[in-house]
Amino acid sequence: VLAGATAAWVILVGNKRSPEQLVSAQLAGTEVKVTYCRPFKKGRLIFGEEAASALVPYGKYWRLGANASTEISFSKDVQFGDKPVQAGTYRMYAIPGAQSWTVALNSELGQWGALEPDYTKDVTRIEVPVNANPELEQFTLTLTPDSAAVNMDFAWDQTIVRVPIGVQK
Repeated sequence: VLAGATAAWVILVGNKRSPEQLVSAQLAGTEVKVTYCRPFKKGRLIFGEEAASALVPYGKYWRLGANASTEISFSKDVQFGDKPVQAGTYRMYAIPGAQSWTVALNSELGQWGALEPDYTKDVTRIEVPVNANPELEQFTLTLTPDSAAVNMDFAWDQTIVRVPIGVQK
């Protein structure tokens, strides 16, 4: 029985095709952490129209990764884009578009799969522009501190989107 349980654990946890990643950054005593899963392109159309069979259709909910919902935490209050957000942990998702994305924080945590959140539990939503990027096979989220903010970049395929996270100094 134990061998079967171990094998099941390896299949379910240790052998994910979209591996889990934790990224973090600090600026002025504020820590930002994101846990997400990193799918691969594998020759698929990633962003585009639903009629074209895009994996992530324009205008539709996307969990910003694969497997479980993406979660972000702030050790202190921050500016998420241009919106104030209290310290805490949130579910983060996007509604991609060709020219801009809506990126939202939601108080509903621990969701598995592509289930949409309860939108009434959204804490904030911001609109950010889409930019071109060299083609990237695996979805990648980075946190890069600069003098004024932690820049959170979502990059996949030929798309990159940036959300500045301002901290109080």
